[in-house]
Amino acid sequence: MSASPALPRRAPARRHPLLHPAAKVVLFVLCLVPLAWYVFGAFADRLGANPAETLIRGLGDWALRLLWITLAVTPLRTWTNQPALARFRRMLGLFAFFYASLHLLAYGWLDKSLDLGEILRDIAKRPFILMGFTAWVLLLPLAATSFNRAIKALGAPRWQALHKLVYAIAIIGLMHFIWMRAGKNNFVEPIVYGTILAVLLGWRVWRRVRR
Repeated sequence: MSASPALPRRAPARRHPLLHPAAKVVLFVLCLVPLAWYVFGAFADRLGANPAETLIRGLGDWALRLLWITLAVTPLRTWTNQPALARFRRMLGLFAFFYASLHLLAYGWLDKSLDLGEILRDIAKRPFILMGFTAWVLLLPLAATSFNRAIKALGAPRWQALHKLVYAIAIIGLMHFIWMRAGKNNFVEPIVYGTILAVLLGWRVWRRVRR
């Protein structure tokens, strides 16, 4: 009796690159690149004539950029039909808070020598500082609840309602950015950032209206 022919082995299904465990590691490293550059620049004396201002503003810029990228995840996921993109949103949001915190720390340390009284007076006296500080304070509960245990504790509806604060934070952060750049007569960057935010928020409004 002849042996039955062996069935061909099925090739293992290829995992989508966005679902690969290394994808989050790559994103984590990429998010740390700006910080690594500023640390290197500080030690190598490559931050220009005013290193403190370069560092403070650069960290703030990256906080905004990462916040914008976080807001872009949902539209990109929909437009490209790539639901796996959603798995990166939490990390991006936490890095936005991380850079915002470094921005605040650099301001308090390099500009105010960690003098709490001077910092509080500056916040009360300068509206654009108040805007930036308000955005950071509102980011705090979002960062503190960006974990599965917090979602279970709050319940999904309340957690989602809380995290809608991100839209107000983005607008306040943009106002802080515009006010700061206006002092240097730089309106190009605020227009670019404002246009991108208008598209990201406008898409959400349009989708809600359609529904």
